[in-house]
Amino acid sequence: MGILAGKRALIVGVATDRSIAWGIAQAMHAHGAELAFTYGMERLKDRVTPLAESVGSKIVLPLDVTVDAQIDAVFAQLKQDWGHLDILVHAVAYAPADALDGSFSQATTRQNFAVAHDVSSYSLTALTRAAAPLMAGRAGAVLTLSYLGAVRSVPSYNVMGLAKASLEANVRFLAADLGAQNIRVNGISAGPIKTLASAGIPGLRKMLGHVAQTSPLRRNVTTEDVGKAGAFLCSDMASGVTGEILYVDGGFSTVGMSFPGESAS
Repeated sequence: MGILAGKRALIVGVATDRSIAWGIAQAMHAHGAELAFTYGMERLKDRVTPLAESVGSKIVLPLDVTVDAQIDAVFAQLKQDWGHLDILVHAVAYAPADALDGSFSQATTRQNFAVAHDVSSYSLTALTRAAAPLMAGRAGAVLTLSYLGAVRSVPSYNVMGLAKASLEANVRFLAADLGAQNIRVNGISAGPIKTLASAGIPGLRKMLGHVAQTSPLRRNVTTEDVGKAGAFLCSDMASGVTGEILYVDGGFSTVGMSFPGESAS
């Protein structure tokens, strides 16, 4: 019996079979969870539906996280189909392409700032607020995805770093707000992984190479690595964990200095 047996999870943010959200979905399915999915753009429906079917899910719903009516519609449908919800996975982030091109100060316009924070951070609050009534009387768990750029400057990450910093604060405030309702809220700060979303970040290949050389594990993490950690955080095995950001990055965030290729002396 898996650690998520009997639990129902909504996965928001799968775009392809290389998405981190898909790695989390696969791990949760392997541990016994029943899954529902959303897709952001109509063109993604044909990608997400077969993936959902491969893990036995028949619930695939459209969701633009910037539209409150669509958020309400998703949870109304889940209430009708399931009656309750145990887990919400929020794997949504976006900034306009020009926000990631060039220097931080020049690329960060008022509009780019607003869009990045709305999609990448506020959506966690909006989705959690809508999910909470379906978690009433249950051990609810909310999980989101962050990145090291929330707490360190990373080349070309620009305004997304600010949005992820906001997201991590969001985790703490939601955890404090909903803890009395037995709803836990946590985040995973994953190392860089080549996905559809990350492909838009200039210098990703260099980033992957640097992390593989300098992280203690001497490799990049995978969607499977993140998925297993996500399944744990949303299970009753992590019943005392909330308001936390768990780093799944091969230890890269712990390294202050490294000399690749040289042995320690």
